[in-house]
Amino acid sequence: MANGLRFRTARDLFSACPAVAQDMKAAPTDQPSIEFCRALLAGRVPEEAITFCAYLLPERAAIWWAHECLGNLAELLGDRDLELLALVGDWVGEPGNPDHRAAVAQAVEVPPVTPASWIALAAGWRDGGSAADQAAAGFPTAHAVSAGILAGLARVSLADRFAVLSAFVEMGVQMAQMETQQQSADAF
Repeated sequence: MANGLRFRTARDLFSACPAVAQDMKAAPTDQPSIEFCRALLAGRVPEEAITFCAYLLPERAAIWWAHECLGNLAELLGDRDLELLALVGDWVGEPGNPDHRAAVAQAVEVPPVTPASWIALAAGWRDGGSAADQAAAGFPTAHAVSAGILAGLARVSLADRFAVLSAFVEMGVQMAQMETQQQSADAF
């Protein structure tokens, strides 16, 4: 299954998305992407597995993954974050809906200072932001997804943090594998 991933190896991902090297200290290897991600989780800086997953997933899938991760932390989020998560959830379900697009575009006007505001920013960039806007801002969609999930993770107690981090990474890995299966099914 790993052969059907968008980026077969970690080195493939780093080559295609040079920005990931700015977000991570780990050097790319020729390991299959899923193995590399799991090795990051077991490594010195396990949070880098979140960042790697954010770049590994296609943008819309990464935004949905972030939405689901933060949804699992709802009790740690404020009302504004919960509102933003609802907007992002609606957008992912119907990205072409003008009402959802307008709501996300409006949410993006506020600087990202909370976990869900980063995810809304990622959706806004994915939906209407140009690549030039993203490059000028220095925050591609994957960077915003990673920042949002890591900001949410920072709210988890230290005693529970690694277990939650592991669950989030495994969810991202499963989504990457599902994307691969979907691409294979669409090819037939």
